[in-house]
Amino acid sequence: MKDTVQSIDRAFDILEVLATEKDGLGVTEIARRIGLHKSTVYRLLASMASRGYIEKNETTGNYRLGLKLVELCSLYLNSLELKTEAQPYLRRLAALTAQPVHLAILDHDEAVYIDKIESFNTIRMYSAIGKRVPLYCTAVGKVLLMNKEDSEIRKLFQNKQLTPRTANTITDIEKLISEIDAVRKRGWAVDNEEHEEGIRCIAAPVYDYRNEIIAAVSTSGLKTIISPERDEEIAKYVVETAREISKRMGYSPRR
Repeated sequence: MKDTVQSIDRAFDILEVLATEKDGLGVTEIARRIGLHKSTVYRLLASMASRGYIEKNETTGNYRLGLKLVELCSLYLNSLELKTEAQPYLRRLAALTAQPVHLAILDHDEAVYIDKIESFNTIRMYSAIGKRVPLYCTAVGKVLLMNKEDSEIRKLFQNKQLTPRTANTITDIEKLISEIDAVRKRGWAVDNEEHEEGIRCIAAPVYDYRNEIIAAVSTSGLKTIISPERDEEIAKYVVETAREISKRMGYSPRR
């Protein structure tokens, strides 16, 4: 355990040293600055480079921060900006529907709630900021799959079982793809008691300046409140909320 902690500390030392060097540094100089043997530094650099956190310039031999680190920082900053811009619109949606509202993003093969507005007029749902939910049986998950090609969706689930959560859960990949196609045409998704018994949900996509889907907005509630008869009415509120957040994120519809 001690060796593992030391390796982590040393890896952070390397990142901090390279953060101030736009042209990078060689192994010898890195070793000198952080007070380690060259062989130890080289081993750490090789491990970090294999994961994209460090890059080697083959011409100069210098190492610099890699794109993976930039990607992680960008995702974090984008999520902070997204939450800030979305808050007033999420609150308005919660007031309009009198139901809990969620903001979710895609993380590999799951959706993650990054914000939630609780409604005090309804039952408390089993959800919280940071909670992960499946893509195949939630409205936010279906929305986050909208922009993916059918082949990408098949690849995403090729080694995963679509486990039934309720009697309504879609457990066949081709049926799921058919459902996603319907979501694309409609512009919003429904979870018809597919994730939790007695709970229905409607979600719509949030786009950024690249016209890419970066999040999903949803409202959920008991099937007696978010009833099929009200789908069009509630979807109108959710879609409008997602559209307003998208504008704040730089989205401009293609002509």
